[in-house]
Amino acid sequence: MVFSNNDEGLINKKLPKELLLRIFSFLDIVTLCRCAQISKAWNILALDGSNWQRIDLFNFQTDVEGRVVENISKRCGGFLRKLSLRGCIGVGDSSLKTFAQNCRNIEHLNLNGCTKITDSTCYSLSRFCSKLKHLDLTSCVSITNSSLKGISEGCRHLEYLNLSWCDQITKDGVEALVRGCRGLRALLLRGCTQLEDEALKHIQNYCHELVSLNLQSCSRVTDDGVVQLCRGCPRLQALCLSGCGSLTDASLTALALNCPRLQILEAARCSHLTDAGFTLLARNCHDLEKMDLEECILITDRTLTQLSIHCPKLQALIPRLDPNSPARRAPWTPHFTSKEAEVRSASETCHLQSCPDAGPCVAVDSLFAGRESVPL
Repeated sequence: MVFSNNDEGLINKKLPKELLLRIFSFLDIVTLCRCAQISKAWNILALDGSNWQRIDLFNFQTDVEGRVVENISKRCGGFLRKLSLRGCIGVGDSSLKTFAQNCRNIEHLNLNGCTKITDSTCYSLSRFCSKLKHLDLTSCVSITNSSLKGISEGCRHLEYLNLSWCDQITKDGVEALVRGCRGLRALLLRGCTQLEDEALKHIQNYCHELVSLNLQSCSRVTDDGVVQLCRGCPRLQALCLSGCGSLTDASLTALALNCPRLQILEAARCSHLTDAGFTLLARNCHDLEKMDLEECILITDRTLTQLSIHCPKLQALIPRLDPNSPARRAPWTPHFTSKEAEVRSASETCHLQSCPDAGPCVAVDSLFAGRESVPL
């Protein structure tokens, strides 16, 4: 839409800026940037921090540098609630310190793949971002136990934490974390290969609200750790044990007896699990919806039959067994219908990747450069 100076002036006279700002709040990022180029008045309104509460820069990950994050944080300030920097490898500790200082109301922060960041970033988040609820540090390989100690002291409202492939994390870091963040509902520890049973004992002692836990490839975890975990976390609904190759039916028994709300169980490559364990699980966990039993080579048709009888909500099952196992000899058709659904609200996050006409990220950055939040 193109306005002449008179038209644009008339709109500003007829509509109060509060109403224009309300209208702008429904626009996507690219449209906001275009509106910002129409006039000085619209530039102020379009770039008002209240319109930039949720930002996702994933589609521009290769172009995003530290100054982009700094300028956005200065512009959005306390308005920003959700920011995704997933894959933005050019972002480091210095820019995230500025971000933390300016955006103290941030609740959801995704730093997945930001490999430059170190414990310093977590110290900044701990100091300035006490309202943080969701933090993704996947593949931030420089993160150590010190980060978890800092997070536990300053981010006590944390509900979701992803530490996948942060392989410097040990049981001491987990203990420090859960002592301070007792409201954790989801904890992802994929590829944290130094974790042992004692880490699960700490989770058992402090995280009684835990709903989802991922221990994929934590190969040092044994039945003792899983048994303790189940006793302290009865609300578990999703558990990934894939790659924990030493587990036996003792773990399945603990799940069956302590976690009746279980909906998702991934146990791929747990080759010691048998029909006996899965039978008990099926008879006690009737809410099961998804199971991954790939390479559970000891199970037979008995497991599949028990799941079919006792778990009517089961929607997805991956029984990719050893070609020579008995269960491979005859096809099995469940009495339930397979279904997968993914619900994502487009209104929750401003996704730049969904805007095909968006220019390079530096264009977005240039709109923010040198600007501070301007209250109405």
